[in-house]
Amino acid sequence: MICFGGILVMIVTGVVAFRISIQVLLILSIIWTSIHSYFLGFKFSEIKQIMSDGIYNALGAAYVFILIGVVVAAFLESGTIASIVYYGLDLVHPAVFLPMGLVLCSFMSVCVGTMVGTVATVGVILIGIGAAMGVPLPIVAGMVIAGASFGDKMSPVSDTTNMAALTTGTDLYTHIKSMLYTTIPTYIICLVLFTLIGMSYTEQAFSPEGIIEFKAAIENHYTVSLWGFLPLIVLFGLSFKRVPAEPTMLLASLTAIIIALLQQHHNIISILSSLQTGYKAATGNADLDRLLNRGGIMGMMGTFSIALFSMALGGLLDKVGYLTALLSGILNHLKNVLSLLAATMLTGIVASIATGQSYISIVLTAQLFNNKYREMGLRRRMLSRTIEESTTLITPLMPWSLGGAFYSGAMGVAVFDYAPWAFLNYLNFIVALIMAALGLAIFRINPNEKSS
Repeated sequence: MICFGGILVMIVTGVVAFRISIQVLLILSIIWTSIHSYFLGFKFSEIKQIMSDGIYNALGAAYVFILIGVVVAAFLESGTIASIVYYGLDLVHPAVFLPMGLVLCSFMSVCVGTMVGTVATVGVILIGIGAAMGVPLPIVAGMVIAGASFGDKMSPVSDTTNMAALTTGTDLYTHIKSMLYTTIPTYIICLVLFTLIGMSYTEQAFSPEGIIEFKAAIENHYTVSLWGFLPLIVLFGLSFKRVPAEPTMLLASLTAIIIALLQQHHNIISILSSLQTGYKAATGNADLDRLLNRGGIMGMMGTFSIALFSMALGGLLDKVGYLTALLSGILNHLKNVLSLLAATMLTGIVASIATGQSYISIVLTAQLFNNKYREMGLRRRMLSRTIEESTTLITPLMPWSLGGAFYSGAMGVAVFDYAPWAFLNYLNFIVALIMAALGLAIFRINPNEKSS
């Protein structure tokens, strides 16, 4: 309790009160845990080996994390992401503003794998449109968060999606496929709710100037055509065929680079530079610049360092026995699937609330429950799915999280104001628990097959 409690106090105080880098706080937590382990009789060489073993488990994701940055930069060079926004904005109509806004944010977030980019661009635009239509901004902001969260949870190029698969030893596409069972029903419920709410505002008039201005900025910077969707078709087509993530991302990036050369007439040297440092643009439109200026290998190094430090810390907490000692009594009382899923979700939610971070919550929850899921004969995809439903989706609803603070500032709506309308973020784990109670979408280990 002293060791684990000290970690929580350190991270919560550092993030909330002093805005200290999470990487620095993780290093301090590793030092704190190592000191405790030393006094428990572990030698320095043993502590170092335990940390190395924990990090070794994360090395397989190094390729995916690097390629996420490459894909995003290549898609920006080719105009793929800009084309998605350009054509997607044509779908926004007063009669279906809320449900179509949800779909647009979802599609955008799935393509780019990040909530931040979606909220900062499409989300901000939809806030302006909603204000012009007379739709209450908390409802619009909740819709944006729900849609962006869907993509952040389901995208093969999302860092949290990859981390949940990594920490539980689940194949990436198996993990995503397992989430479809609970996420799609929840998403349909959200579409119905936003459609019903939106009917109250269908007669409101709105000014399309903001959309026209944004689309004009895209046209001034890119040659916009349907060819821009080709890299996206390659990415999802190969994913659907269950081609491994690394070659899928490489082929999609290569397709995007070819389009950037032939259609956008970009220089090969500048394209290769973007793959390393991220795409750079000065369009004269601040909202568009926020969408375009990112990506690249270096843009993923921060997330990758968090993954490495978290795995080292998680290895110590697990192998030395802190987690077992802390939760052994609770885990012994979990006798059925429903109670296990509920306990996993509660742990993920509490960890997210305490740390304000999805990454740490994902790693800690995986370390806590990995053995219990195996003991109860459940596949690893059950754990990875349950973790995402209680960590990735809950952090945008916390004002003290870095994500919550950013989303609130970007859209000008307080977190507690938009949280009730972000239906997907809290309905998803409720739907998952109801399905578990009914015995639906429960994946058990077959002794003749792999357990992922």
